Amino acid sequence: MAAWGRRRLGPGGGGGARERASLSATDCYIVHEIYNGENAQDQFEYELEQALEAQYKYIVIEPTRIGDETARWITVGNCLHKTTVLAGTACLFTPLALPLDYSHYISLPAGVLSLACCTLYGISWQFDPCCKYQVEYDAYRLSRLPLHTLTSSSPVVLVRKDDLHRKRLHNTIALAALVYCVKKIYELCAV
Repeated sequence: MAAWGRRRLGPGGGGGARERASLSATDCYIVHEIYNGENAQDQFEYELEQALEAQYKYIVIEPTRIGDETARWITVGNCLHKTTVLAGTACLFTPLALPLDYSHYISLPAGVLSLACCTLYGISWQFDPCCKYQVEYDAYRLSRLPLHTLTSSSPVVLVRKDDLHRKRLHNTIALAALVYCVKKIYELCAV
């Protein structure tokens, strides 16, 4: 790690142009945009991976390309999660709102969509350390971070969130949608 010029500042830490400022050793990490060679992008990605695995509360990503890619990755994961929940809910509650003869035209495709999104999320996002983070937009929380040390005017700030309840919700709804779809398909084929 020293080869990458990475240092953490904790309480009583030193100062310098290449050092990483943080609130404390476990609160904040800044991926600075310092180009010192041909492999600068690889260095930024490596620093981000290390910060994600170290589970910092806040990660500030100064390089624009990596920050935008990370924000998009998180947005797609959030979209898959919300689609799983909304489509699964539509699958489960459509039979209560529509006549039984027509409800399966909406509930079955919604259930399949919920299952597909849940499966894709489980394969691609569930074990990625980035799924534990959300992009921070709250101005008050951002004001508490050492953003004044950055050279970039638009860094991406990630905040670590507990997603246990969120994953339980979307897995429960997707499982209920699966049970409903299997039951409904069995009923339709038996008739």
